[in-house]
Order: sequence, then structure tokens, then C-alpha cells
Amino acid sequence: KYIRKWDIQTLDRVDFFLANSNFVKERIKRIYDRDAKVIYPPVDTNKFKLCRNKENFYITASRLVPYKKTKLIVEAFNEMPDKKLIVIGAGEELKKIKAVAKPNIKVLGYQPDSVLIEYMQNAKAYVYAAIEDFGITPVEAMACGTPVIALNKGGTAETVINGTTGVLFENQTKENIIGAVNFFERQKLDFDIIRKYALQYDKTHFKRNFSEFLKQKYGIPLPK
Repeated sequence: KYIRKWDIQTLDRVDFFLANSNFVKERIKRIYDRDAKVIYPPVDTNKFKLCRNKENFYITASRLVPYKKTKLIVEAFNEMPDKKLIVIGAGEELKKIKAVAKPNIKVLGYQPDSVLIEYMQNAKAYVYAAIEDFGITPVEAMACGTPVIALNKGGTAETVINGTTGVLFENQTKENIIGAVNFFERQKLDFDIIRKYALQYDKTHFKRNFSEFLKQKYGIPLPK
């Protein structure tokens, strides 16, 4: 009932739908009543190197806007003063986040890729609370061998394997984040396995999967 007339006319001209996650695939089915093939987006995993010597801090990095829930993560770590958190990113919530952050939290604002990657590699875990269509940065963290503590909704429900590559929590609440962090600290995860898992999202796999789709649907030959 939410589809306007021009939407229906446009849909009639669409041959196939591609989705960047099963989360989006289900949305396409619900809204447009059309099936979609999932091809996960490319992640440049070669930019991120495996690091096994993790340091005693957590990291979260994203645009600092409300739906990313970075402020919620900071509020959760405010209640865990023995745990250090690094916050990287810029956006409209930067001042608010700096204002509420307690001494165990460092809010660094925008940082170049080289600094972000270094923190990602060395962090004991990457924390993420947003509902995303896919979510690139959690996969980038895993490409460093860094476990991910993330929301069990949206793209991260598909990319993070609970108990293997990280820990999933159910709701966007301080209590859920605190519980997930405490649960994570009782786990022993294999950094090599996490890195290997992340490689399936590398851009080379995306190119192959997309090329195979074009060949199957349109007869376009695969590039050599």
C-alpha cells in the first residue's frame, strides 16, 4: 500500500533485484513482493592485517549520528569504568559524546585510515550497536582478527558468528551491551579463524559473484 504509481511502473521494468544482505532481501520481498539474490558488498580486506597481540581496550568507529548508537555504547562503558573504550568518528553527536564520556573512554574524533586500522588491529574487540543493511566496519575489524560485539539485527546478524567471530546481543540497550562485553571477556576466540572468516567478504569474491550473476542472467562473459 506504500508503493506509489511511479514505483509500480518502475518495478515493471526491473528484471532482477540484488540485495547486499538477507536483511535487505526480506525487506524487498515485504515491500515490493519480489525475490532478490544476495551478493554481499566488497570489503578491501587486504588493507587490514591480522594482529594476534591484542591490547586491553575496546574500539567503536563510525559516523557519529543517532542511528549508529555510538552514544549508547559510550553510556554502557561509562558503567564499566575498568574497561577502556576508544571512539573514532565525526558527526553531529561528537560534542554530546565527548560531554558524557567518562575517563575510561577516549573520544578521538575523525582519524585517518592508518590510525583507525592500527586501533582496529590492536583492540580486544570492536563494539557495534547499529542496525545496518550490511555493515562494512565490523567485517573490516574481523579482517584484523579482532572479534566483534554487535547487535543481532540487520547485517551484523549475518556477518558475525556468535561464539566464533564475536558476540551478538539482542537489543539496543546499555544492559545488553554491558552483558555482551562481560560475556565476551569469558570467551577464548581464535583470531586466525576470525581473519579467515572475514576473507569471504573480500572484493575479489564480490567481483566473481557479480560477474557470475551477469553471465547467468544476461550471458555476459566473465572477465579474464
